[in-house]
Amino acid sequence: MRKKIGTIIVRFVVLTLGALMAAVGLELFLIPNKLIDGGIVGISILASYLSNYPLGLFIVGLNIPFIILGHFRIGKTFTFSTIYAVSALAFFTTKFIPVPAFTEDLLLVTIFGGIMLGAGVGLILRSEGSLDGTEVIALLLSPRISISVGEIVMIINFFILGSSGFVFGWENAMYSLITYFVAFKTIDLVMGGIDESKSIMIMSEKSSEISEAIVHQLGKGVTHFYAKGGFSETDKEVLYCVVSRLELSKLKSIVHEYDPEAFMTIEVVQDVHGGRFNKRAILAEQSQNH
Repeated sequence: MRKKIGTIIVRFVVLTLGALMAAVGLELFLIPNKLIDGGIVGISILASYLSNYPLGLFIVGLNIPFIILGHFRIGKTFTFSTIYAVSALAFFTTKFIPVPAFTEDLLLVTIFGGIMLGAGVGLILRSEGSLDGTEVIALLLSPRISISVGEIVMIINFFILGSSGFVFGWENAMYSLITYFVAFKTIDLVMGGIDESKSIMIMSEKSSEISEAIVHQLGKGVTHFYAKGGFSETDKEVLYCVVSRLELSKLKSIVHEYDPEAFMTIEVVQDVHGGRFNKRAILAEQSQNH
């Protein structure tokens, strides 16, 4: 019970920090320079500018239908986390004290505003919440129109960012597009972490030697698959392992040392959990054996 309460407290602390960072990106960088982000936040900025009503009112009001849909589509944790994150962002964007723009250099605004906004949204997503109802729309539409969730979100956001050209001018709309991509990449970085993981599949005649070297030199577990070559119709042994971005170069050198002709495929891994092997565990096991 105590552990569960601790988890909930940490989640809400992270949600608060995420909402605060997103608000800083909006209030100190984007909004004073007439730039927007995509999604509900972007629509809210446009609506607030055109109507002169508070931004927070639109952020909450426009998200309500999607929070209700998300409750049935995704679950209770998403609902409560999103309600809190959206409310916190609305509160932090309320101008109790007028704050001047941090800078008027549009290049700096797009970069640092996008980073702050993306980092905030990323923290909220990691805590199972959201600030953007367009993702819920995409989840509902994707199975019906055979377009991926990411593609639907991209189409919606290009429409929103394009609309800003009629309100703030086309130069600002183009800078807003840059902001969107900076925020998008920052979200990826926050979600995946700086220490990005790679999955590698290796096919080689020296698979046993390569596997042993990876285990003892890198301290990584290796899984063996048995497959049949489609062209040669011979049995093949395939190695699979996951390493960090920093360890990838070392793994390549190991494979090349044992078999310069080995075939490798390398892919980005979104997240990694569990696993028996790590360097400390293997060193401990080796010391016990000696």
